[in-house]
Amino acid sequence: MTRNRRHWAIAAAAFLAAAPVLAGCGAGSDANTNKPYAPTEALVAKVKGIDVSQGFFLGPDSGAALPAGGSTPLYLSMVNTNQGADRLLGVGVDPAVGTAKVTAPVDLPAGQRVNVGKPTTTILIEGLKKPLSGGESIPVQLQFANAGVIPLTVPVITRSREFTQLPQAPGATAAPTPTATPSSTAEHAEGDH
Repeated sequence: MTRNRRHWAIAAAAFLAAAPVLAGCGAGSDANTNKPYAPTEALVAKVKGIDVSQGFFLGPDSGAALPAGGSTPLYLSMVNTNQGADRLLGVGVDPAVGTAKVTAPVDLPAGQRVNVGKPTTTILIEGLKKPLSGGESIPVQLQFANAGVIPLTVPVITRSREFTQLPQAPGATAAPTPTATPSSTAEHAEGDH
């Protein structure tokens, strides 16, 4: 066998040995490309014909806190995939967290996306029993006229990144302001004079 043919034979054997491994990188029903993708850490759930996406409580600015006694608004996007219209009547929350307030029922026509929290706050947890800084989760029960009670665990997300355009949560404390500290090179430069 010539030297060129030998190199081709080795390359072909290596390729054939690697082919099953390479084919398994994205194939099958468990491939990463077949899994749902949520662009944020917000809640996504499908329960009793109600598809909830982008569900979150708005927390404080990054590095700040919502104080005890403060409030946090609930944001969600919902699609009613049932045959008939439905209506979100209320929200239940553990009294150890605070009190849920729904300013008006939310109508959910069949097959239509409805956003809660934009442009006005519809659902609020008031009288927080402990401070929230973001990263926590709050268990809630959404009460629908037809779908009944749907329990969800909704994350508290800081007002940062894509959430900075939202109005600040009521009563949120300001984020700490970074203070300048002298650098070691500045200190050495002053000592050299």
